[in-house]
This record gives sequence, C-alpha cells and structure tokens, in this order.
Amino acid sequence: MIAKSNLYICYNPLSVSVKNKIILITGASSGIGAASAKLLASKGAIVVLQARGEANLNKVATVIQEKGGLAHVYPVDLTKYVEVNAVAERVISEVGLPDVIINGAGAGHWLSIFESQSQDFEEQMAAPYYAAAYTTKAFIDQMKERDSGHIININSIACYFNIPGAIGYVAARHAMRGFSSSLYTDLHHTNLHASMIAAGKVDTAYFENNPGSAERIPKISTTLVHTMSVDEVARAVLRTIKTRKKVVVIPFMMRVFVTMNRFVPGFFDMLSRWTGYRAN
Repeated sequence: MIAKSNLYICYNPLSVSVKNKIILITGASSGIGAASAKLLASKGAIVVLQARGEANLNKVATVIQEKGGLAHVYPVDLTKYVEVNAVAERVISEVGLPDVIINGAGAGHWLSIFESQSQDFEEQMAAPYYAAAYTTKAFIDQMKERDSGHIININSIACYFNIPGAIGYVAARHAMRGFSSSLYTDLHHTNLHASMIAAGKVDTAYFENNPGSAERIPKISTTLVHTMSVDEVARAVLRTIKTRKKVVVIPFMMRVFVTMNRFVPGFFDMLSRWTGYRAN
C-alpha cells in the first residue's frame, strides 16, 4: 500500500503499462532480443533496436512495423565505447532518452582453458560484459538527471555455477552478475532500478553458431531442466519491467538449483564435473 495524503492506494506492479515507453534493446537482431522487441512493441512500447547486423535489425523492425508497432534501428558495435556513446547521442536526439535498457547482447564459444587463446577471453568478456557496461554508462547520467530509468541485464544461469569446458564464457557471465549486483547498489539512493534475468538453456541460434558448445552443458541440467523458447524469456523480460525485481531466475527448476547451490555448492560442482565436459 502506498500512502498519499490521507488516502491509501493499492498498487499492483503487474498493471504497469509499457505503452509509449522508450525501450532500448541490445542484441536485438535475433534470439531473445528480437523476441523481446516484438513482444514489447505489441504492448505499445517504442523499441530501439541495437546490434551489429543492420540487415537483421531491419527484418525485426519490419515485422514490428507491419503489425503497427514502433521500432527504430541503430546498428552499432556494442564492444566499442566510442561507437556506443555516439549512437546513444543520436538515440536521445532522434527518439528520446530510454525509459528501459535491456542489455541482451552476448556471444562466446564454449572453450576450455586448454583450447582458449587470448582473443577468446577478450571477445567473450566484450559481449556481454563490456557491451552492457558501455551501453549503461552512455545513458545513466541523463537517466539520473531525469530521475527515472530501469536497466535489465540478460544473463546466463552459468553466472551461478562452475561449468567445465567453458572458462571464458562462464567468467564473462560471472562478470555480468557482479555488474548487475553492483549497479543495483549504486542506484540504491536514486529512483533508478537495476535487474538481472538469469536464464537456463534457450532455443536460439546461439548453439548453431557455436558448434560443440551445447554438448558441453552438464547432463544434470539438460535432463532435469527444459529448454526454454525465446518467447518465454521475452515474457520474463516484460514481467521484470513491471515488477522491477532485482533478480529473476528462469525456469523454475533453475531457481531450485540456484537455491540448493547456496547450501551445498560442492555437490553441484561434483555433478557438473561428472556429467559435463572432460578435457582430453
């Protein structure tokens, strides 16, 4: 209940509308980013689509526009701050300051320490972590001045576990978790909000583009947890915008695993080693 004067107003966060809200989505050319853009636009949001591939961004925008939605395309290499900052200035000037930023850009082939080269570590940290940090920094000062804004970081459930054969990927996902948690703390005395969505395996082109990675997911996970669709994650994004929850773990069985891991982390490490990748 929220007190205002002598009246008490019942507040239901799920009734919050995204209509006419400017929502910037990175990694919007495919997968979770594209699905989130389509869903949010169908609810009346003005979506700003960012990724490197202009052709694919335009395809997503066309689908949205054909259904009466509003979408703006801004191709950018999210791993380069100079480009991110320059495009941010254009977005603010041409569309407006985003109400919500969804950091969904990510990449990275699953490789062990024996297989990894120096550039693999750099590329995997660049997206998602640098891309999320650069994008957030490009807008956060003006959001603070406006006194409103919401940053949502899309992460992998790998941020909670140790997975063999994916050292660079897992390290980058742990970095994203740390970034989200620290951002939440930095925004504590403001009216800005930060959230993280940690998702299990999602049916996207990611594993097709990174052959051999799917086979490294520990069997304990693939046996007990269903593979989500991009639409499931998009719906979680919409709920998070409305609830402003700090951390969202999906699907349900992953929430169970994360909770159990807090109490018996050694057990999950053992299962991961036994049922996951083994370096030759």
